[in-house]
Amino acid sequence: GILLSNGPGDPAAMPRQVEEIKKWCSSGVPVFGICLGHQMLCLAHGMQTYKLKYGHRGGNHPVKNLITGRCEITSQNHGFGVMAEDGHPELEITHINLNDGSLEGVRHRSKPIFSVQYHPEASPGPHDSRYHFDHFISLIKAKNP
Repeated sequence: GILLSNGPGDPAAMPRQVEEIKKWCSSGVPVFGICLGHQMLCLAHGMQTYKLKYGHRGGNHPVKNLITGRCEITSQNHGFGVMAEDGHPELEITHINLNDGSLEGVRHRSKPIFSVQYHPEASPGPHDSRYHFDHFISLIKAKNP
């Protein structure tokens, strides 16, 4: 599996890395993006990023999981976001920020690829989103029985 980790940085300033991510996404290998990794994965699928007016910082940001309907309390630290209206037909929006409606997560409709804008690895911090790592491991195991 490939983990696209957090930043810092402006994802639009990394075109070479986005081109590599495109290759990885077409390889069939499971890919999990976090924060900057999420933004670059979305760029690799033709979506656009933008500079947030205030950024998302702190450990109490409510995010709705659109698959389960549950609200997760998340840890966030980013100044860029992904434009949801630029959606890509192969990517399904899975999470939205309940404070401002911004895009917080996507998954590929047919490949083992997903990403989140927030930090499920954050410690200390909320642990509501640790399940993403279990999901990533299950994708890796399914690919390599």
